[in-house]
Amino acid sequence: MPVRVRKADVHTAMFSVDAAAAQKLIDYSGLRVCQFRPGRAVVNLMLARYIDGDLGQYHEFGTCVMVNPPGSHARGLRALGDAAAFIHHLPVDQSFTLEAGRRIWGFPKIMADFTVRDGNPFSFEVSVEGSLIAGIEFGRGLPVPMPPRRQVMKAYTFAEGTTRRVPWEMVNTGVRFRPGGATLRLGDHPYAKELASLGLPKRAMVSGSVGNVEMTFGDAEVIS
Repeated sequence: MPVRVRKADVHTAMFSVDAAAAQKLIDYSGLRVCQFRPGRAVVNLMLARYIDGDLGQYHEFGTCVMVNPPGSHARGLRALGDAAAFIHHLPVDQSFTLEAGRRIWGFPKIMADFTVRDGNPFSFEVSVEGSLIAGIEFGRGLPVPMPPRRQVMKAYTFAEGTTRRVPWEMVNTGVRFRPGGATLRLGDHPYAKELASLGLPKRAMVSGSVGNVEMTFGDAEVIS
């Protein structure tokens, strides 16, 4: 420790969902969803391609529900800026990162298959034994001029009855964002049915990509 990722790229789509449905989905964690406006919460769907890192090369699909840090009951757009990501789904396509992620941080990793199509639009599908979880198509975002700087992320996981905080730092370069810009298609896998239970719309509020991400993960901290 710490575990380092020296090069990865990421595509992400942010969706507005029903807050009560999102809370029901993650009640097991003991955390509370962040309501960025009354009755609405945020779910991020993310594809990461890890190219050079301590856990090897692999693909990863994340379902992240934005939550308040323990003890906070904040609401509104300002609260969303201080919110944390609770990682509810995390399929991957390599066994080493699956075992490491589960044992070290409590990440909910399962084995999956990925099909990725580079280009404009960029698209991918993630499935398990032929059962589709989701496919997302991304339009190309606009460049966001920002100097590389280290960001401290707030992230939580849950495994074996325990909620953990994961120390997570990253440096992003080649950032692009746009309103909308991503179209979601859900399949018939149980994970897809969970996403559908949120009333998930087909088009994102905001989507984006990061051309290169460097990450550092420390030891998980048990919080409950």
